[in-house]
Amino acid sequence: MTKSRKRVKHIATFEERLAQEALKLKEAAKKHPNGSKAREVLLRRARQAETASHINQWLSSPGLRPPEALGDLLADQQK
Repeated sequence: MTKSRKRVKHIATFEERLAQEALKLKEAAKKHPNGSKAREVLLRRARQAETASHINQWLSSPGLRPPEALGDLLADQQK
């Protein structure tokens, strides 16, 4: 027998869900004392969610271009 996968239809966009997760993690981190391991882990996960949001914005932008250094290398190779 094969297991069927549970399907979830998201109401919020991926960006919104990442932002909500980052806020939730930051709020949870405030409940821990400064320098505690749990606080550092929560803050790291919040930063990861924010970074994922930025990467997603960059990847989905219509003007997606390679970094300038890479563009220069490609232009030199075509000459």
